[in-house]
Amino acid sequence: MSASQTSSSDVPADVPTLLVKIFGKDRPGITAGLFDTLAAYSVDVVDIEQVVTRGRMVLCALVTEPPPGLEGDLRATVHSWAESMKMQAEIISGLGDNRPRGLGRSLVTVLGHPLTAEATAAIAARITKTGGNIDRIFRLAKYPVTAVEFAVSGVETEPLRTALVTDAARLGIDVAVVAAGLHRRAQRLVVMDVDSTLIQDEVIELFAAHAGCEDKVAEVTAAAMRGELDFEQSLHARVALLEGLDASVVDKVRSEVRLTPGARTLIRTLKRLGYQVGVVSGGFTQVTDDLKERLGLDFAHANTLEIVDGRLTGKVTGEIVDRAGKARLLRRFAAEAGVPLSQTVAIGDGANDLDMLNAAGLGVAFNAKPVVREAAHAAVNFPFLDTVLYLLGITREEVEAADILDIV
Repeated sequence: MSASQTSSSDVPADVPTLLVKIFGKDRPGITAGLFDTLAAYSVDVVDIEQVVTRGRMVLCALVTEPPPGLEGDLRATVHSWAESMKMQAEIISGLGDNRPRGLGRSLVTVLGHPLTAEATAAIAARITKTGGNIDRIFRLAKYPVTAVEFAVSGVETEPLRTALVTDAARLGIDVAVVAAGLHRRAQRLVVMDVDSTLIQDEVIELFAAHAGCEDKVAEVTAAAMRGELDFEQSLHARVALLEGLDASVVDKVRSEVRLTPGARTLIRTLKRLGYQVGVVSGGFTQVTDDLKERLGLDFAHANTLEIVDGRLTGKVTGEIVDRAGKARLLRRFAAEAGVPLSQTVAIGDGANDLDMLNAAGLGVAFNAKPVVREAAHAAVNFPFLDTVLYLLGITREEVEAADILDIV
C-alpha cells in the first residue's frame, strides 16, 4: 500500500465543499486527469489523499464548491471523465475541511509474521478504547515481516504504549509506539549491544571453546543469571578460566563471529541516512574493534582482555563495561555525536542492557527475555536485526532503492 497526502490552508467550517472520490484500476495519468477536469470549474484544493493496494486506486480530493450554477455540470463532467477512464466516481457535498485531529499524536508500528486479521482488529480496537483515533495506515514492509504503521491522535503516547504492549504479547506480534513529530526523520545515534544482538554468538563462549572450559563458563553464567553473582563478578570469574590461552586465538574467534541476519543492512541503511552507529559490549575490544572496522561503526567500547607475552592472563584491563557502564557510554557517545539523548536509539537483549534501553529516546528489546521486553519502549521478536528500521519509519522500498543505487 502506498499513500500520499497534502492539504492547503484552513477552510472555514461553514464553507461548502465537495469530496470527490475516484476508485478503480490504477494507471498513469489518473490524478492529473481528475485535477485537469476540476480545473475548468475554478475550485481550490483543500485536501488530497491517494492509496493504491494491489493495483486498485482510491483517490480522494476535497475541493471548494464551484461558482453558483456550475455544481451540476461539474458532477456530470467528473462522472463522464471517470467512465472514460473505466473508473468509478462518487461526489459528496459537505461543509468545511476535515475535523481537527485530537491532541496527542503517536505512530504505532505493528510487526507480524504473518500479521493476522485477528491481531489487526485487536490493535485497532485497543487504540479506540484508549480514546485514540486512527488517522492513517501505511505499510512499511511486506518481508521479512509485515510491518504496518498507524498514525494515531487523541491519546498521549505513554498510555497508548502501555495498553498496546500488553496486547502484543498475547497476540504474538510486535508493537512499537513513538511520539510523532519532526524528530522522526532527524539525525540520530543508534547504539547496540553486541553478543546475541549485533552478532549471534556469546564471545566469551567462543574463547572458552578454545580453552576447553565451555562447561565451567556456562556454570558461572548460570550463577549470574540466578542472581548469585553480579556482572562484574561473573566477568572476572569467566575470564579467569581463559588464563594461559595463546593470543593467536583472538584471530580465530574473530573469524568465528556470526553477524545477526539483517545486521549489515541495518547499519548500511542507517549510515546512508546520516545516522551515527555504535556498539557497547560486556565482551571484549579484541572483537568489537574488529567489528567497528569491518562495519564502519562510529563508536565501539567494551572490556579488554589482558595479554602479556602472547598469552591471556585471565584478567581484564580498564573500566568494566557493565549495566550502568553501558548507559554511561550511550550518554558519552551522544555527547560526542552532538545528538540529544532523546534522539538516541538503543538495542539490546539482556538485563545488563536495561539501563541503556531506558536512557535512550527509544529502547528496543531484540529477541530478549520477558523482563527486558516489558521494560523496553519497543520489542522485536523476529531474528532479523534490520526490522528495527521499520520502527524508525524507514520502509523496505527505501532500503532496496538505496541498495540498487549503490550497485549502479
